[in-house]
Amino acid sequence: MVALLSGSAAFGQIHQMERRDTSVVDRSYNLNPVVVTGSGHHQRLKSTATPVHVLSSQEIREQGITTFDQALTRMLPQVSMAPNSMGTFLRLNGLGNKYILILINGQKLSGDISNNVDLNRISMSRVKRIEILDGAASSLYGSDAIGGVINIITDQPTSSLVSVTSDTRVSGHGVLTQGVNVDVFKNGFGSYTTFTHDRADSYQNNTLEYKKGSDTETQETIAPYFTGYRSSIIGQKFTFAPNRQLALNAGLDYSYKITDRPHTRQDITGGTDYEMRYKGFRWYLGGIYKFTNRHSLQADFTVDRFRYGKEYAVETKDYAIGDYVQSKKQRTMEGNLKAVLGLLEGSTTIVGANWRKDYLTATSGNIDQHAYTLAAYAQHEQKLVADLTATVGLRYTHHETFGNQLTPKAVLMYAPGNLRFRATYSAGFRAPGLDEIYYHYFSVNRGKAQIIFGNNDLKAEHSHYFSLNAEYRSDLLAVSMTGFINRINDMVVRQDIPVDAQSLSMLRSEFPEMTDDQAGKLERYSRYVNSDKGDVKGMQLNVSANLFSGFNLSANYVYTYARSKTGDEWTAMERSIRHAATIAANYHHAWGRYALNVNLNGKLQSKTYYTSYEDAPGFGIWSLNTIHTFDATKWLVVEPSIGIENLFDRVDNRIDSSNRKYALYSPGRMLTVGLKVKFK
Repeated sequence: MVALLSGSAAFGQIHQMERRDTSVVDRSYNLNPVVVTGSGHHQRLKSTATPVHVLSSQEIREQGITTFDQALTRMLPQVSMAPNSMGTFLRLNGLGNKYILILINGQKLSGDISNNVDLNRISMSRVKRIEILDGAASSLYGSDAIGGVINIITDQPTSSLVSVTSDTRVSGHGVLTQGVNVDVFKNGFGSYTTFTHDRADSYQNNTLEYKKGSDTETQETIAPYFTGYRSSIIGQKFTFAPNRQLALNAGLDYSYKITDRPHTRQDITGGTDYEMRYKGFRWYLGGIYKFTNRHSLQADFTVDRFRYGKEYAVETKDYAIGDYVQSKKQRTMEGNLKAVLGLLEGSTTIVGANWRKDYLTATSGNIDQHAYTLAAYAQHEQKLVADLTATVGLRYTHHETFGNQLTPKAVLMYAPGNLRFRATYSAGFRAPGLDEIYYHYFSVNRGKAQIIFGNNDLKAEHSHYFSLNAEYRSDLLAVSMTGFINRINDMVVRQDIPVDAQSLSMLRSEFPEMTDDQAGKLERYSRYVNSDKGDVKGMQLNVSANLFSGFNLSANYVYTYARSKTGDEWTAMERSIRHAATIAANYHHAWGRYALNVNLNGKLQSKTYYTSYEDAPGFGIWSLNTIHTFDATKWLVVEPSIGIENLFDRVDNRIDSSNRKYALYSPGRMLTVGLKVKFK
């Protein structure tokens, strides 16, 4: 089920002290939960002014989903992803990674690889829900929130003194997900320990590729269609609530990932000399003090470090097996202070301040730079008359490089009975990254040089987002329709520049390490510029119904018309998709201490547009998952699961070529089995 929501993106979940029903075989769909992203404070779903989406942990598990990217792509039609060895290329409503802000409990997750997000840093074993806000949200969240915000809310149970949970799931092509949680809670003190391990083998859907320069002559290759990996996350969080007013938290997360690709061979193409290795370390602390039920003060501080590079698996002229060459190191320090106040009857006022400093060291890009950001923001939500609520907000941001930015927001909601009508305007901005400003990049891939120059004359990108929403919500049925427009100016793109004799002389002077052979093959180099305009229009339709006891049906459809303009020419935005839908049918029934859950879900989408490659065809993927819950004793729950992914064996097995990209990355039909065991 996909629902609409809004609320605060801080960490108010640590202050929830309520006890839960210990009977895990019970199951119900809540179409009106308390949610937290969008308006900046806790509200019931039907009371929120800003429409967003929520994916609950219950719904995620019922669909047999174990990874973050699966949760987004299989449950949200407006999200698409393209996995590769350089991370995951994420798109939301046609806009890519750098326009999407990813938060964990309201705190930014930093670290990217060539603008691809390393989603393996996110452990699903702690996810309570995922909240997705479409469109610009810079009035609350600052830079990068042009395309939307994805906020991962984690869970800290308080119902048992000690609980241990092990969750394992395996399927074809070496896919394994293992999560272990150890939770301790007593007298307001909580300790939450997490270990997650994911792995998958590389695979091919076609062992052939076209020879370079030919669209007819083929050759064998070992180049993977999907790049395998091994990933581990260790997390530790402590919470302490000495009374009903104060709640404190502190924690850290360490992540490690290395690719698992075919190695270079003399007899066949497609292998690589090295694996990509990634490490992340994030620590944080914060707290909330509630003066009254309507007045609270929140503060948090986060340090996030991320680095990646090449670990050689094949001996080369310059490197031995096991040698590591760092490519990029990033560090972000961020502090937030926010007050949520009930100053007037029927109102909620939020005021806050933010400080952030970004550091970037890139060996291949010849960068060792940093920049800071200071911001202050305010938002006021006021009930004007019966059923009519208005929200206005404004953020002032000072960026060390790009100066001052103002980003307003205005929302109007009319809410008679179970109906909701919302109108939203919000502005967004994005400060270009340190790489886009300072890059002096030289790298060699398979004998070909790649050169990228930054540009310290870049301007910040700006957007204007408008949406209209109509919604009906009751305990049995939720229907929502949203129309939106998102317009972006001064989009930063990499401009390809042909190499001539004069520019080649300049490039060889800038990069003396370039060999004669590499210079002879060099056809173009790149430079970051403010070139494009973006225009995204669309419509979303979401339906969820509790048709009868134990049975829920949800369907979500998105139409997105995403274009970018270079010069006077409009073209379909890279990797955009016009039509997409998700469908899920879920049945749950309990017999005493045993419960059965059956879930059928599908993702359907039309072709994917590419600007420099042929378009990828559309597809429909259906999966079936069953969960069998045995509430064996007062202290033990056993939950085996079995399912089939890609029921109808849909595969994109086109022959790989330099002019081809893909949208469907499934290897075909796979049996999946899992076992979850909880000691409580």
